[in-house]
Amino acid sequence: MLDVLGLEPDDEHVYRALLGRPNSTTIVLSDQLDLPHAHVDKALSRLVEWGLVTRSADERFTAAPPAMALGALISQRRDGLRMAEHALVTFAEEHRAAMTGSSISDLIEVVTGVDAIRHRFLQVQQAARTQVRSFITAPFVALPPDENTAEPMAIGRGVQFRAVLDRAVLAEPGILDDAIDSLRRGVQLRVADQLPMKLVLADADLGLVPLAVTPDGEPGAALLHRSGLLDALDALFETVWRTADPLALSAEVGGSEPTVEVGPHGPTELDRRILALLLAGLTDLAAATQLGLSQRTLHRRLRHLMDLAGVRTRMQLGASAVRNGWAEPLRA
Repeated sequence: MLDVLGLEPDDEHVYRALLGRPNSTTIVLSDQLDLPHAHVDKALSRLVEWGLVTRSADERFTAAPPAMALGALISQRRDGLRMAEHALVTFAEEHRAAMTGSSISDLIEVVTGVDAIRHRFLQVQQAARTQVRSFITAPFVALPPDENTAEPMAIGRGVQFRAVLDRAVLAEPGILDDAIDSLRRGVQLRVADQLPMKLVLADADLGLVPLAVTPDGEPGAALLHRSGLLDALDALFETVWRTADPLALSAEVGGSEPTVEVGPHGPTELDRRILALLLAGLTDLAAATQLGLSQRTLHRRLRHLMDLAGVRTRMQLGASAVRNGWAEPLRA
């Protein structure tokens, strides 16, 4: 737990033991923790050096109050991270200046293999300072959306995320739950009928795009630094973003197949989700699969919605749903 502060596992174990047993000796701690005497001794020396533990004249040790000792250590780490962030900006500017007039080989790095692509994909997001933009298409070669650990971390430090999903992606198992989680975190999602490629952009500085599979069958990708090509991909994303449809999903669905009745003031939450999926372009089978419904149940609910809206066709139902606000964006 405290490894982020630079503590070793033995350090943390010894400190926590001392919280409950002040004025302990090395031998007592060694017996209590079932650790070699030398390991406990080294841990105590480090803890004393960091101000987390005090040593008496008779070689007894007491843990300093956590709020004071750990609080000070956390503040030091936080100040260090701020300095590192300032250094990052400086280094980035120096790198950008150095890349001006560089050769093509300096501006484009070829990455081969699933593991290497996954590593670069996470790094690109971690490097972003203001925004990350991406095209999401199937199949997911390096990293499925639910394993993208860099996204929530970047959002936590204030990075804005915008993504366009290829409409076919909405039929992938579990993608709707992932989309709902992303929407709740503040990610902006839109849907396009067809995307030209996979793409991830960090600010205007880095881009990752796929390459053809190698003769050995391994996928490849190109990491692009700031250049005219990266500017073109920037413009491509913004053009597609403007014409894509905002993704509207309902956040709540019952655990079992609900009845057909609607709420007193309009469609139920499940009805709204059905409408959102069909308006996004999913087939009946894909929508039913995503919602855990049978096609028969989905058709029955659609017929009931048509009766509620007073229409006879699905096209009329779609227009009525949009007009009456039945397919609204996610509500957390």
